[in-house]
Amino acid sequence: MHSKIGFIGCGNMAKAMIGGLVTSGNVRVENMYVSNRSLPKLEEVKRQYEIQVTQDNTEVARQCEIIFLAVKPYQYASVIEEIKEFVDHNAIIIMIAAGQTIDQNEQRFGRRMKMVRTMPNTPVLVGEGMTGVCINDLITDEDKLELETIFECFGKVEFIEEHLMDAVSGVSGASPAYAYMFIEALADGAVLQGMPRKQAYTFAAQALLGAAKMVLETDLHPGELKDQVCSPGGATIEAVASLEKSGFRSSVIQALHACVEKSKNMND
Repeated sequence: MHSKIGFIGCGNMAKAMIGGLVTSGNVRVENMYVSNRSLPKLEEVKRQYEIQVTQDNTEVARQCEIIFLAVKPYQYASVIEEIKEFVDHNAIIIMIAAGQTIDQNEQRFGRRMKMVRTMPNTPVLVGEGMTGVCINDLITDEDKLELETIFECFGKVEFIEEHLMDAVSGVSGASPAYAYMFIEALADGAVLQGMPRKQAYTFAAQALLGAAKMVLETDLHPGELKDQVCSPGGATIEAVASLEKSGFRSSVIQALHACVEKSKNMND
C-alpha cells in the first residue's frame, strides 16, 4: 500500500489501529502520520512505532491521502474547520466516532468529499476487532479494496448501508460489554462452585472465544452448534432450559434494541 495514512487524534483506538497497520507490514512507517495536542502521547507512539508525529493537525491533512478523524464526536466540527482548506480533493476521510454521519461532515467540509463512516469495537486493541464500514458514492472500487486491507489489519470488516450503522452499534460496537458481563457471571458461578477466581475467568473467556471461532469457521448455524452440546436429558440442556426460563435471549434482544434506539437519538 503506497498511500500515506494519517490519524488526527491519538487515543487508544487510534494507537491500536496504528499498531495493526505497522505490524501487518502493509504500510511503511514513513508513510504514517499522527497528530495530537499531547506531546507525551506522540512521543510514546514515535518510540513504539517510529511513525511521523506532529502537534499540527494541518500537517496530517496536507501530507496524507487517507485521514482518520480519531477525535471525540464533539470535536469533529472544530477539527474539520481547522483542516478543511488543507485536505486534498481526492483524500479519503474516515470517521470512527459514534453518531457522525456522512452528510453532516460533508457539510462541514463545504464540498463533496470521499467520506467513510465506520464503527470499530474495542477488540481492535488485540487485533480481533469488528468494524462496520459505509461509504459514499465518491469511493471507487480501488478505494474500497484499500479500505478493506486497512481494516483487516486489526480484525474483520463488513461494508454496510449507512442506515444500518446504528444496528452495528448494538450488535458489535457495544456487545463486548455484554460479553464481559457474561464472562463475569460465568466466572462468579464457577467461584460459587469453589473454583479460584483467576482460573474461572480463564475457563469462561476461552470458552466464549472458542464458541465464537466455531461460529465463524464452521459456517454452521449457532442453533445447530448449541444442539451439538446438548445431550438428551443432560446437564447442558438443563442449563439452557434455565436460561430460557429467565428470559436470556429476550434480555439480549431488548438490550440491543435499547442500544440502537439510544444511538439513533445521539444522531439527531
